[in-house]
Amino acid sequence: MSKLCSGVVACVLVGGCYSGLAGDGSGGSDGGGDSASTGDGEDTGIGACEGDDGSLVDRATLRRLTRFEYNNTVRDLLGDDTLPGNAFPSEEIGNGFGNDADAQPVSSLLVEQYGAVAESVAIRATETPERLAALAPCTATVTDATEVECVRTLLADLAPRAYRRPLQDDELDELVALQQTLRADATFAVSIAGVLEMILQSVDFLYRVEHGRLDGDGRVRPTDHEMATRLSYFLWGTMPDDELRAAADAGALSSASDVRAHAERMLDDPRARPMVRFFFDNLLPISGLAALERDDVRYPKYSGAIGALMREETQRFLEHAIFDGTGTWPDALTAEYTFMNAALAEYYGVDGVVGEEFQQVALDTTQRLGVLTHAGVVAGTIHSNETNPVVRGSFLVQKIMCNAIPLPSGDVLAEIKPPDPDSGATARERFSRHSEDPACTPCHMAMDPVGLALENYDAVGLWRDTENGVTIDASGSVPGTEGTIDGPVELVRKIAAAPETHACFAQHWANFAYGRTHDSADACVQTAVETAFTESGYDVRALLLALTQTDAFLGMPAGEP
Repeated sequence: MSKLCSGVVACVLVGGCYSGLAGDGSGGSDGGGDSASTGDGEDTGIGACEGDDGSLVDRATLRRLTRFEYNNTVRDLLGDDTLPGNAFPSEEIGNGFGNDADAQPVSSLLVEQYGAVAESVAIRATETPERLAALAPCTATVTDATEVECVRTLLADLAPRAYRRPLQDDELDELVALQQTLRADATFAVSIAGVLEMILQSVDFLYRVEHGRLDGDGRVRPTDHEMATRLSYFLWGTMPDDELRAAADAGALSSASDVRAHAERMLDDPRARPMVRFFFDNLLPISGLAALERDDVRYPKYSGAIGALMREETQRFLEHAIFDGTGTWPDALTAEYTFMNAALAEYYGVDGVVGEEFQQVALDTTQRLGVLTHAGVVAGTIHSNETNPVVRGSFLVQKIMCNAIPLPSGDVLAEIKPPDPDSGATARERFSRHSEDPACTPCHMAMDPVGLALENYDAVGLWRDTENGVTIDASGSVPGTEGTIDGPVELVRKIAAAPETHACFAQHWANFAYGRTHDSADACVQTAVETAFTESGYDVRALLLALTQTDAFLGMPAGEP
């Protein structure tokens, strides 16, 4: 099958800012919802921000589907669960979640792979009569006389779901005409596959396009179908379901309360759980645990299979803590339990766990407390057979508490290397000497006291009291807090009690929800989100709902259009 649209895709696939939402509000066919909020100050969400400062509420982005979103979308659109998007190149880190529109360049390789993947997905969707019938029952009994009407029925259902909007005038006719053109030289199934291939390479499928509309006060807002798409990709990582589409058709996503009601429904749906797993897979250093390389002589208990179980432990724990437990971030940081199966429990040295199923297990709280002490989290930051308090401390200080550490640059940075493993019996000895250089001291003072408090965990996350026969000194401190700490349990309690920890967590969620990296211009929206999070008692579900109620999400620019 030929690549029908690769040339078109190559010329229009671009990342970054899209002028549609900030334009005249006339673009985008939307089959309902012409009304918007009244503009009288009511029902406009949280954190109304004043001033046209160039922040995220003043622009919309043309955001391309990530691999995670692509896989989910073709699964829900065509029933293809083969994870075809994994063939695409890895996303740039950007905001940390791969969905930053300002970090989504399109290479010639990506365009080529879009074509190849679209072809393979289209073939799988049409390769048997049963799969064709799943797209439209009429294909099972189609004849020459009924073919055009059957194709029209199929595409009238599939194309709006693929584009996440109603079809514009003549679009359905053009798709049917394409099928008929292909049909002249191909079987019915191949002609349908050709149209699917085109749809899967279209801008409206690969991108979340927002044209917007003007409300009664001259403010630009997303259309109802664009809002359905914002909600579905934030909370489910996939295309809108039938209920969201019906609400958009009826104009029932026009107010903050409409949006919140659907967000609550979506968070109660099991489809929200994979999205939360995806978030933590990117926030925490756990996604590569199955491929973690360690010396099997020094660490005979560790294997790639154990690494995969470590990852599942953290994912299962966080899913439970947020959806089935108290739901607060402080409790996740200080929980006295985790989840293990028999194999992982044996690795940890925990008795009484049997079977392959993960089950809740009480922690020895003299050694572990909360998610940051999971073996996978403390092992995932380490890239060698030796522990490294600098990288462990850097992860906690910068990623969990959002305290920026000004790193050296140029020649100084190029010359920085971990200390020789033989330069001291313990990591404290080795890194104390390593950081004596005045050029290194400022950074190490911020990171080392945190990382050294985790030295009771070896490079594969197991507890140890000694290193090379020397008792480990796990004392330390946390930047920005008073007093000292002794060991990982005191460390995580101190981190959990720090307000910046929770402000940082809210910022990561905002970056993910809005698909960009926050900066100083976004202070108003960020403050509103952090305030809502704090007032909820740091409830994670409340945070996610609050993120759907800001000017940034509801699409109400701060300044005059």
